[in-house]
Amino acid sequence: MGSYQCRYMHSQPAHSEPRILNRMWSMSLYRPDRDHCKDPTLFSVQPHTDSQLLLLLAGNEGSVRILIFSAIARPTLIFTFVYPPSFAVPFSTVSSVYYHFNKEMVALYKFIFSLTLCHAVLAATADQWRSRSIYQVITDRYALPRGADPTKCNPARQTWCGGTWNTLRENLDYIQNAGFTAVWISPVSQNYQGPRTAYGDPYHGYWIADVTQLNERFGTADDLKALSDEIHRRGMYLMVDVVVNNVMSTSLTPNLSTYFFKDKSQYHTYCPVDFSNHTSEQVCWLGDDKVPLPDVNTTNPTVISAYSSWVKQLVQAYNIDGLRIDAAKHVNIDFWPIFCRAAGVYCIGEVFGDDIGFAAQFQGPQSMDAILQYPMYTALVEAFALPGPQNMSALTDMVQQSKAKFKDNGVLGNFLENQDLPRWHNLSVDMQSLWNAMTFNFMSDGIPIVYYGQEQSFSGSADPMNREPLWPSNYTNTTTYQFMTKLNYLRNFLINSTNDWLTSEMKILTTTNTGMAWIKGGVISIVTNIGSPPANISTAVHTPWQSGFATTDVLSCRQFAVGSNGTVQVEYTKGGQPVILIPESILWNSGLCSFSTDTSVQQQPKSQLVSSALEHFRKPASGIVLIILFVLGLVLLGVVTI
Repeated sequence: MGSYQCRYMHSQPAHSEPRILNRMWSMSLYRPDRDHCKDPTLFSVQPHTDSQLLLLLAGNEGSVRILIFSAIARPTLIFTFVYPPSFAVPFSTVSSVYYHFNKEMVALYKFIFSLTLCHAVLAATADQWRSRSIYQVITDRYALPRGADPTKCNPARQTWCGGTWNTLRENLDYIQNAGFTAVWISPVSQNYQGPRTAYGDPYHGYWIADVTQLNERFGTADDLKALSDEIHRRGMYLMVDVVVNNVMSTSLTPNLSTYFFKDKSQYHTYCPVDFSNHTSEQVCWLGDDKVPLPDVNTTNPTVISAYSSWVKQLVQAYNIDGLRIDAAKHVNIDFWPIFCRAAGVYCIGEVFGDDIGFAAQFQGPQSMDAILQYPMYTALVEAFALPGPQNMSALTDMVQQSKAKFKDNGVLGNFLENQDLPRWHNLSVDMQSLWNAMTFNFMSDGIPIVYYGQEQSFSGSADPMNREPLWPSNYTNTTTYQFMTKLNYLRNFLINSTNDWLTSEMKILTTTNTGMAWIKGGVISIVTNIGSPPANISTAVHTPWQSGFATTDVLSCRQFAVGSNGTVQVEYTKGGQPVILIPESILWNSGLCSFSTDTSVQQQPKSQLVSSALEHFRKPASGIVLIILFVLGLVLLGVVTI
């Protein structure tokens, strides 16, 4: 179940919180000191004991949130309880129940308050990550401390620029306002400490020395905990990059005393990697003779045990929700189930290359939860990059292959950029090529991942020029940032308001040399590779809808007419913009394209609200918790005795 600890829940509603909270006045959170969680008598409700209390129940697929407000003057949030704890957000259905508590209920309130704050921290599973969207950052390059010189960071110099865990924490609004629900940060472990190398300094965090120690360049343990707490307060998940395949050296005969693993038997003997031989990829050293990366022997029982203990402690100490695993294919595959089981959280690995058959073996119980979708990335470049082959069939073929070979496409990582690849804008000069590719990543199967700066049209080539500082952009609200925000808003809305969009498998409806259309959970997305210039081209999409069916493109807010044979005609006389068609019956209450926000929750009779709220307690786990709390509450109040 994990370690027991107090956790603060968020006091401000995130974008995907129940709308009823958004209508309330500003709220202040009663935040008891976490060190007091074992003493329920310290959780006094003063000055709220003489007032009426407001209880809000909200639920989502087995998770329950209980929020208690004071009704004095204006609603004041006293505490929040979520079961399971990992389900902080989102919610697909919200119902509210109002109870007036008298003074006799205060004892029960205090009991539940202390019980729920001192809960077991449950791991975030792959299925919970399915609904997330991820913003990836290199800690050193995301934000500067106040007063630092913003002109001093040249990525070509390959040295530190000054970003820290604290500066990331202080600038999370930029990520959350774009609708992201998870943050992926670069490795946190201690790196090489020594003279500058032929390839600069370890500003990126991937040159590991002692994996069990934190990188002091980025802050202290308290700083990392504060970042984790703030990310969770906002309802987001924290993903941390980890490196276990290798350490870093400046010599082919390193001094092992400076590393966590100090015995020669805990490393493979030096040999240069032959990338055409998978055994060589697993046992030989990455890097070169200038900066070799000694390969850790992950078949050694001592290494396995040490890594398992470390990752378990890391996850628990900093409340980490997921791990991105560097160089996953360079480690023997049977190591990963042991490592990921010890971590107890979602694991997504880097399996670099476009061989989908090879990549697919790294997903499943024999390895890990998911991988980054490099084969799909390659197909996206082939399909959309301008200039480029504009091979749309490569994308449709990869979709079909992915369905056949991967065990669960919905938890794979979709991306267009990262720290090891050229920026999209370096490959493709056309903005619509980016937007169409982004639409695929957000609206198809998988978890969308955006590498920091993609929304600012950064154009760096390979390492190190693709690791630019973000602050020279002034965090501008660019058109791509706005487009990304709309995609996130739409995806979060569909997750929260429909029963099947997230878990439905995409099905290709139409494919041509210039476009592709697919349906997922009743939503049809159409992309094209023609670019921004207007073209006398159209795509006929054969839909399951009947003639006259009401549907709207949420990106342009245009209505589309469904023809007599269920066909929708998409024309590109104004350029190659992506189209996302959603039935108007789904769009009501979305706030998209002038579809009004639902106010019916406030108009329902109380009996209906109670009934709707209780629907969410019918899952077995939630029911057990409610029964236990109810019985213990009665015992506490003296209604029953044991």
